[in-house]
Amino acid sequence: MGSSLPPGTGIQKRLLVLGAGPAQLGLLRAARERDIFVIACDRDPGAPGFAYADRRAVVSAEDESALAQLARAERVHGVTAPGIDWPVAIAARIAAQVGLPHPLSPETAALAVSKHRQRERLAEAGVPQPRWLVTTAAEGGVSFPAVVKPADRQGQKGLTFVETRSALVDAVELAVSESRAGLALVEELVDGPEITVNAFSVEGRFHPLTVTDRLTAEPPAFGVALAHAWPSEVVEEDAVDVVRRAAEALGIADGPTYTQVRVGAEGPRVVEVAARLGGGHDAELCRLALGVDLNGLALAAALGEPVRVPAPEPSGGACVRFLVPPEGTLVRVEGLEEALAVDGVVDARAYRAPGYRFGPFRRGADRAGFVLACGDSRDDALARAGEAAQRIRFLTADVEAPIEA
Repeated sequence: MGSSLPPGTGIQKRLLVLGAGPAQLGLLRAARERDIFVIACDRDPGAPGFAYADRRAVVSAEDESALAQLARAERVHGVTAPGIDWPVAIAARIAAQVGLPHPLSPETAALAVSKHRQRERLAEAGVPQPRWLVTTAAEGGVSFPAVVKPADRQGQKGLTFVETRSALVDAVELAVSESRAGLALVEELVDGPEITVNAFSVEGRFHPLTVTDRLTAEPPAFGVALAHAWPSEVVEEDAVDVVRRAAEALGIADGPTYTQVRVGAEGPRVVEVAARLGGGHDAELCRLALGVDLNGLALAAALGEPVRVPAPEPSGGACVRFLVPPEGTLVRVEGLEEALAVDGVVDARAYRAPGYRFGPFRRGADRAGFVLACGDSRDDALARAGEAAQRIRFLTADVEAPIEA
């Protein structure tokens, strides 16, 4: 993408990034490499992304009033919310209030972050999706197995895999309690593989990029990705067409999209669309797999710079593998250098510093780190990432155990 400096001005671009957790690491590092002045915000003073920020603000990425004041005070040239859903709408509204460029209108962004409104719009457009209903209490019309989740949360927060009607009441109550709007979304579970489509739109033209297999954990960590593997073993053409239709139905004409799809007996079904970069190092995987700098495209769009999606140059195979820690208080991490020495491993890191308390593995936020690897094929990349993961050990005050996914 080149420099972030407008020709002849010598002015360093300033970017407000909502979030500094694991989901923002790739974009924050890419911004640092481009000499963009980054103001990162996160309510966690120990957020790992702060290491790449020029200025850090310990404030929630959902505190819209404080963030708007921060954007004005810092005289930023753009604002972005990579990797997490709800702040996507906040970033779009702040950009509109402050008069900044942004790839999404506030109306489109608000639609994208509401699973309920998204489902309604996809239904209106005839986009294939799981059968669903929105409710505040357990009721009829539900087939099992089903997935129950808040209508406006992400990252498996308040999500439950339900196999029987007797478990439905508690699942709906949990989802309602976690929902901002007090609504639970009950969806049929489409029986089939799950894939992720990462894409970028420019002036209404949809550019599909990586289609990856989303390898997930079993309950109680249902839905948590343990790996993203490229290329997918699923036939891509139909899935990409469904995702394109979904993005168009939601009015996403510019910027990145991250879409989860289940492929069942009746074909691909859209699980959800996010108008942002994926939070599982999807952009870094895209660059490794296709040579397309998805982080750079997102930065350019956030700063109002011209965007051109280059032609992909596919490699053999690539993957992101996540690290699952033992429970306990982290004392130290060992083996990262040994993991990086594995042939094909491009990156490997831990998310948390000593003193962090790991609880039961339930959500995406419970993952402890990742390995990014390439290989001659999808399976070769997964094998190399697996070898690297076995070399990494999270030592805790309560437990000492090797990583096992």
